[in-house]
Amino acid sequence: MPFALITGASGGIGLSIAHELAKRKIDLLLVARSEEKLAEAKKNITEKYKVNVEFISLDLSVPEGARSVYTWIIKNSYPISILVNNAGYGIWGNVDKTPLPQLLNLMQLNMVTLVELCHLMIPELKKQKQSYILNIASTAAYQAVPTLVTYAATKSFVVLFTRGLRNELRETNISVTCVSPGATSTNFIDRAGMAILKERAEKFSMPADQVAKIAINGMFHKKAEIIPGLMNWVSVQLTYLFPKHIIETIAAGLYKTKS
Repeated sequence: MPFALITGASGGIGLSIAHELAKRKIDLLLVARSEEKLAEAKKNITEKYKVNVEFISLDLSVPEGARSVYTWIIKNSYPISILVNNAGYGIWGNVDKTPLPQLLNLMQLNMVTLVELCHLMIPELKKQKQSYILNIASTAAYQAVPTLVTYAATKSFVVLFTRGLRNELRETNISVTCVSPGATSTNFIDRAGMAILKERAEKFSMPADQVAKIAINGMFHKKAEIIPGLMNWVSVQLTYLFPKHIIETIAAGLYKTKS
């Protein structure tokens, strides 16, 4: 039986997607940095859903990360029918005050690794009767977000890349979907260094398992683009209705850092 390959699978939306797929009796290949968390996820999922789960612990933000995953898959002859590109993170702060290596590392993970994994895995996905690619973007992708400039730009790239890839593969067995969650109950805020905004964000957050269910249902229905949650969907539509400078000024106020 083919596997689903999920990156960033040790917590948050990635782990919730793993559970959602396991409920459907789909075997899993999990990728993340923490071996301990992956081992725990494997134990919990196999006991609960009785599916096969394998994992590899590595850092996908390094240039050789995607190739290492591909090598692992080929070496073990794992058949793949689903690719979920969930690995990613954000950095909060002005560009000129953020060390350049940090920005480049974020861009490597959020964009380059995602493209590499798609490129490497498409030949494998074509071997199955029906396959899927699910790329995780963000509602931040639909406008520039001061103090989250690079993160928002990388997620905008994910949206546009996914739209184009879907079109390129429209006559193949691979369906390509992009999901753009809004605030979600994950460790994103802590990793991005936005702890002082955590209380505000939690008021509007969706549970990760709810986002995962919407994303997987949409993927299997071959939807092009998914924005979970009515308020998130409305906020994205407003970015098309109002001048960008107004939307981005509002975003700047919401995510303003302390001087």
